[in-house]
Amino acid sequence: MFGVIPINRIHLIQLLSVIVVVLILWLGTRRMKMIPGRGQSLVEMGLGFVRTNIAHDLLGRKDGDRFLPILTTIFFMVLFMNVTGIIPFLNMPGTAIIAVPLTLALVSYVTFIYAGIKKSPKNFFKNALFPSGVPWPVYIIVTPIELISTFIIRPVTLTLRLLMNLVVGHMILVLCFAATQFFFFTAGGGWAALGIGTLAFGGAFTLFEILVTVLQAYVFTVLTAVYIQLAVAEEH
Repeated sequence: MFGVIPINRIHLIQLLSVIVVVLILWLGTRRMKMIPGRGQSLVEMGLGFVRTNIAHDLLGRKDGDRFLPILTTIFFMVLFMNVTGIIPFLNMPGTAIIAVPLTLALVSYVTFIYAGIKKSPKNFFKNALFPSGVPWPVYIIVTPIELISTFIIRPVTLTLRLLMNLVVGHMILVLCFAATQFFFFTAGGGWAALGIGTLAFGGAFTLFEILVTVLQAYVFTVLTAVYIQLAVAEEH
């Protein structure tokens, strides 16, 4: 317990993830050199990937640089929280409870609304709910759909996509390695052959989870950038 807040294993994993990502970024950028070492090169590669392939590609240089800090934070936070699911002795992604995906989704939600209001204070909500070129009678159908899809579905889908992918992946790995332990050490005999199969499948799925870990961080950040881009589009 910490005060009135219960601290469990996944909270410690989340805290560890935050400490590690802050430490890596700090160590990699505290003494920048013209000819970077390995640590600086890796950090610059990660930062450059978010800046070039997400922020600038989707938002342009001006808005990309403007929203780069939030996009970079989201990317690395999701990445490092996800990767703990495949690290031995941790074996639990920090994003496997809804609080983290929901918090990140709310950050994304507030950011794109802020971007839209900042771009067009008077017309953002009007243009979001009443898209141009639609006959007035059709707004009876279109406006509720736009309200739900833009201001309700977006944070919900961001939250559930990240949460479900990591929870399902974690559960499959747990089942594979639990079955391996059972076949090897409990069932014994000829059942050990099945243990070899579950161990091989668990190993293969671990490699797949590495891809999912990076992909989910990329997708979450890209969707945030897309929502911001839609909010600052010229019609707003």
